[in-house]
Amino acid sequence: MAWTYHNPVAVTFGNGSLERLGATLSRRRAVLVAFPEAAALGYLDAVRRTLGAALAGVVDDIEPNPDVVHLRELHTRFWRDFESVDAIVALGGGSTLDTAKVLAVTPPAGDFDALVAKLAAAETFVPARTKALIAVPTTAGTGSEVTPWATVWDRATARKHSLHLRETWPEAAIVDPRLTASAPRSITLQSGLDALSHALEAIWNVNANDVSDTLAVSAARRMQRTLPALVDQLGDVSLREQAALAALEAGLAFSNTRTALAHSISYEMTLRHGLPHGIACSFTLPLVLERALGKRPDRDAVLARVFDVPLARAPAHLASWLESLGVSTAFESYGVTADESRTMVDTALRGARGRNFIGATAG
Repeated sequence: MAWTYHNPVAVTFGNGSLERLGATLSRRRAVLVAFPEAAALGYLDAVRRTLGAALAGVVDDIEPNPDVVHLRELHTRFWRDFESVDAIVALGGGSTLDTAKVLAVTPPAGDFDALVAKLAAAETFVPARTKALIAVPTTAGTGSEVTPWATVWDRATARKHSLHLRETWPEAAIVDPRLTASAPRSITLQSGLDALSHALEAIWNVNANDVSDTLAVSAARRMQRTLPALVDQLGDVSLREQAALAALEAGLAFSNTRTALAHSISYEMTLRHGLPHGIACSFTLPLVLERALGKRPDRDAVLARVFDVPLARAPAHLASWLESLGVSTAFESYGVTADESRTMVDTALRGARGRNFIGATAG
């Protein structure tokens, strides 16, 4: 079977790797895009020490799950104040990295409304202006540091858009597990589950290949082994490092496959029921796993490498694992009726991500 794996992001991994930021920028000037709490945690001072005069400014009024209303003002202000700057250093979790990717490009028309129109129409474009992007994750979950996608929410119309251009691939990723140490239990859990979902979604995927499989299996096994211990030992440096590595592996896997059915369902759960993304994309994993089994022998063989129980028992095993972390796998636990959940799954199967699922045609 012929396949292609592509990822252009230069990755630096390890405790203390933030100190490589200056060398990565290579004398270019950069704007730091960071989450609001970054200053209090000492991360802004760390970046200032590393970059010195190369740091041209800071944008830290980032909101969770970035919405077009806030992004419009942010994008306009960013290009007004920092048009001459060479690069963006994005330091934070998924929302920060998504925001930075949006800020990094302007459409040919130049204004943010034109960008939203392109997103709404699912059209690609060649940006009129761009910034190089250096991604520095502070959570172990999104994998956004090694993917080109940015999620943009439009709550007024109850829609979720995906920005994906050649120019929104980060140029480089610096994954310093020490930066995840400040994440509380809730964020640590949600991030880890997001990474596990990325790994499994890359396996039951029509776009899977041998490289993505190798990365996804390693990520899924590593996160299953690490997360239960980490949420009880948040200060454990070794566990933080393992979680960061699992999230990176999962990101590298789904950077080539995209996500599938569990994520397609998750968008509705976040938009309509306010469920945090890490929970929204993971509580259905046993359900989706059950639907995936038997669809393709090659995918069954890869999934069998993920679990230490017979594959037929894997959905129940995964459900028990999630429940042990306090994550219910039942739709009704999140205020979703049986009829609504069936409609939600059917709709998700027809969505762009749902169609990546190997069981989509079988329904």
